[in-house]
Amino acid sequence: MHWMARRSEWTQPGDDARTAFDVDYARIIHSGSFRRLQGKTQILNLGDSDFYRNRLTHSLEVAQIATSLVRQFRQDNRDQPVFDHLPEDSLIQVLGYTHDLGHPPFGHGGEVALNYCMRDHGGFEGNGQTLRILARLEKMSGNEGADLTRRALLGILKYPIPFSKAHNTVRAPRLLDGPSVVRLIDRDQSKPPKCYLNTEQDVVDWILAPLSAKDRKTFYALSTKKGQHSRARHKSFDCSIMDLADDISYGVHDFEDAIALGLIDQDAFKAAVDDVACASFLDFLKEKYPNQYGNNIYDKFVDQLFADGNTRKHTISRMVGFLINNAQIVEKRGFVEPLLRYQARMNAGPEKFLKALKDFIFDSVIKSPNVQHLEFKGQTMVVSVFETFASEPKSFLPSDAYALFEKSGEDMRVICDHIAGMTDAFLMKTYDRLFSPRMGSVFDRL
Repeated sequence: MHWMARRSEWTQPGDDARTAFDVDYARIIHSGSFRRLQGKTQILNLGDSDFYRNRLTHSLEVAQIATSLVRQFRQDNRDQPVFDHLPEDSLIQVLGYTHDLGHPPFGHGGEVALNYCMRDHGGFEGNGQTLRILARLEKMSGNEGADLTRRALLGILKYPIPFSKAHNTVRAPRLLDGPSVVRLIDRDQSKPPKCYLNTEQDVVDWILAPLSAKDRKTFYALSTKKGQHSRARHKSFDCSIMDLADDISYGVHDFEDAIALGLIDQDAFKAAVDDVACASFLDFLKEKYPNQYGNNIYDKFVDQLFADGNTRKHTISRMVGFLINNAQIVEKRGFVEPLLRYQARMNAGPEKFLKALKDFIFDSVIKSPNVQHLEFKGQTMVVSVFETFASEPKSFLPSDAYALFEKSGEDMRVICDHIAGMTDAFLMKTYDRLFSPRMGSVFDRL
């Protein structure tokens, strides 16, 4: 029962028919941070279209795919020891809904900007902010945030390594050396390590308290590489399922958006994702639909991806189903606790296919000038608003945020929390109010 415990020690009334994870699910669905995901960028800029994914719709899809993975695992492992340790549907949906709560305005661009702003105050990282929101900032308990179950928080702890141990001082955020007229942050140098924030160390200690000393030590293990931030080696079983669902959604659904909006074409796709990378999926199509694809399955597959919306949607659905059906559960040596010992993985061929899709999206869409211009602009606005607030907090912070700032002993983390919680539109409105001569009114609500 220790995995059902909450930090507040709150227990459900006897007449409450819900499971503990049903309660977690309800708390997330009704939270402010979950609603704000509808106003945060996934990959493509909000406002250009209302068709493609934002952080909220992406999170809904991740939760659905993660639930499908769990149900597939249940079917495939009915007589295996792991069956009893598979998460309830409501728990895995909680992890899907919450996995991106900590991402600030403008996605990873905003994350880099806030890490630069917090360079002397403990840094910033989106996954670490997710844990902070759920354990501290949400308003559903006295001082424990959303006060979720211990198992839910274990699943949310994607990188079990604190910022102070993950951060390599060689990679300290800084300004770019080249420009002489404008001051620009070094975007590569300012990328944060994947970690949790040191401010949540007591929360992580509580999450991991049921583990044996050996399991806890192994779970904290990290990998180091010269000139790079350290990386966590492990994640929990539940987190591995959610993470796999996130990869599938990113590799397939964000790819679908890019096609639908005309950001990529067939020639670019064929050059980056050839028939060798697609081999496992092509074999599946040949076996499953022998009369639909003819002799050249690869060309037919690509034609369907770039055909009308109905044909493309059927093909995308087949891709997602194929990847879900090719996930497996493996055991990792060195752990006694089942929630750490078991891991969700993709089979080798489908994993190669998914990686090719993800790499294509990263190189052809995320790194394209169309997206990078907007990411850069977002970073600039985040830094400008942060530094303005930090210069005179009493003059610029909204009264409720300033009260928290004062109560904290003037901790810059409060300013960071305030900006990280903004939607893209709210951040832009704040920037315009501060810097655009003809924008803003004394009657605007801050």
